[in-house]
Amino acid sequence: MIRLSLLVACLLAALAAPAQTVLDPALVERVRTLAETAARAAAPPNTRVAVEIGALDARLRLAPCQQVQPYLPPGMAVWGRSRIGLRCTDGMARWNVTLPIRVSVFGRAVVANGPLPAGVNLSQEHLALADIDIAAEPGAVFTDPALLIGRTLGRPLQAAEAVRAPALKSRQWFAAGETVQVLAVGPGFSVASEAQALTPGFEGQEVRVRFESGRVASGRAVAERRVELSL
Repeated sequence: MIRLSLLVACLLAALAAPAQTVLDPALVERVRTLAETAARAAAPPNTRVAVEIGALDARLRLAPCQQVQPYLPPGMAVWGRSRIGLRCTDGMARWNVTLPIRVSVFGRAVVANGPLPAGVNLSQEHLALADIDIAAEPGAVFTDPALLIGRTLGRPLQAAEAVRAPALKSRQWFAAGETVQVLAVGPGFSVASEAQALTPGFEGQEVRVRFESGRVASGRAVAERRVELSL
C-alpha cells in the first residue's frame, strides 16, 4: 500500500509539473554538435556543414527531466531532413522522443548549365560548377565535369540543378555472349580469368558468366567488359 501511494504521488507530481517542450539552450548545442560531427564524418573534403534544429511536437507532455541524452537513432541518415533522439535518463518518468533537424552540406558540384531534357548525351557545354547544398536531395553528386561527358540523362534537369547519380542512365558495359575479364576477389587475394557473359552487363548490376570449365557464377559489371566476383 505504501509503494502504491508513493507511485500515485509521483504520478500526480509529474502531471502537476509544467510540461517540458522548450529545450534548454545547452541541450540544443549538444544536439547541434552531435549532428554536425556525424555529418562531417560523411561529408566530402572542403564542404561546410550547417544544422537547423526544429522543435518538439507541442502536443507532447514530457515530465521534467534532470538529464536528457541526445543520440543518433539506428539507421537514421545524418544528411538532409532527419531526426535526433532525446531520452530522459534522470527524471520521475523516463521518456524517449525524436527532434526534427535539417542538415545542409554546402560544397562545389556539377550542375546543369540550363534546362536539360531526358535522353540528352551530356557534353561540356551542358555542365557547370556551382556551390550547392549536397544534402538537399538523395544521390551522389559529381565534382569533375569530365566524369559526366558522354553520359545520358535518364530524367530531365532544371537549370542549376545538381547532376546526381540517380539522374543518369546506367551504362551497358557489354552484351550477352561477349568475352569478359573476371576478377575474383577474396580475403587477401585476387584471381583474374576470362568468361562468357550470359546476360548483358549494366553498370553496377549483377551479371551471370560462364567459365571455360562450364561453371556458372554471378558477379557485378564494373567496367568495359569487366566483371568482379566476391568470394
